[in-house]
Amino acid sequence: MPDDYRQYIEQVGRPRFNQMMREQHGIEVHAGPFGINSRDALIGEKAAEAYGLGAVYHELVTRAYWDGAKDISDRAVLRALAETSGIDGDTFVAALDDPRYDAEVSEDVTLAQQIGITGVPALIFAGRYLVSGAQPIETLRQVVERVTAEFGA
Repeated sequence: MPDDYRQYIEQVGRPRFNQMMREQHGIEVHAGPFGINSRDALIGEKAAEAYGLGAVYHELVTRAYWDGAKDISDRAVLRALAETSGIDGDTFVAALDDPRYDAEVSEDVTLAQQIGITGVPALIFAGRYLVSGAQPIETLRQVVERVTAEFGA
């Protein structure tokens, strides 16, 4: 990413995003570092899913990044989150290098690209309607109403 674009995001984009989240959703965002590689966090979620703890791990990683300003590219941070979710730390770190989980993440990335997901958050309603980015609650309500009208409750 070009330095001038990164600087623009840090100085303009992130403050705007934080203001929107505060004004529209009443949420104070304390995000982790911008531009990190979250692949290990994604691989970690695949490993956590294998232990039946994917949802717990996902919630911990999400909160650590968006509320705790943690660097979720740091394996020590991920290990601590995995341990909090109930996964043995050594087992978890070994899983980060397991090609099976890496392949699963690659499949997810390919699917996301095929259906037009380019960022987060991204929600797909009824397999047809993609809502990308942090949207006001009213936008989500409108999509739910449309889906309900189209497909029934």
